[in-house]
Amino acid sequence: MTRAETLLWRHLKAHRLARLSFRRQTPIGDYIADFVAHSCKLVVEVDGESHDFEERVRHDERRDQWLASRGYRVLRFTNSDVMGNLEGVALAILQAAEQAVPPSLTLLRKGGGNGESCAVDDAGPQHAIDEGSM
Repeated sequence: MTRAETLLWRHLKAHRLARLSFRRQTPIGDYIADFVAHSCKLVVEVDGESHDFEERVRHDERRDQWLASRGYRVLRFTNSDVMGNLEGVALAILQAAEQAVPPSLTLLRKGGGNGESCAVDDAGPQHAIDEGSM
């Protein structure tokens, strides 16, 4: 692994980023992903200077299309992105993961608590009141 990949791995391993489980150097089909969180189908690639060549760019595009056809979203960062702005890279990964995971809804239960629960959807928090408490 490069220095940038090692640095990013320290942020991703052990569920440090929003409790997401990332694996490193993971085979997916004929390709090896630098980092992948299967739970939200997110692949993170850290590219060095070798990815600046036109042939390598075309290879990366084919690879990204193949992964996308299997439901994966690919985020690419350069080594300098990671080394110079690790927090920004981590935030971008977190935001992509949050977009990929559908929001969970709190189910209402009869007879418990004060009858309110907070369900989150695309519009934001909404308070729901259990029919039994009305």
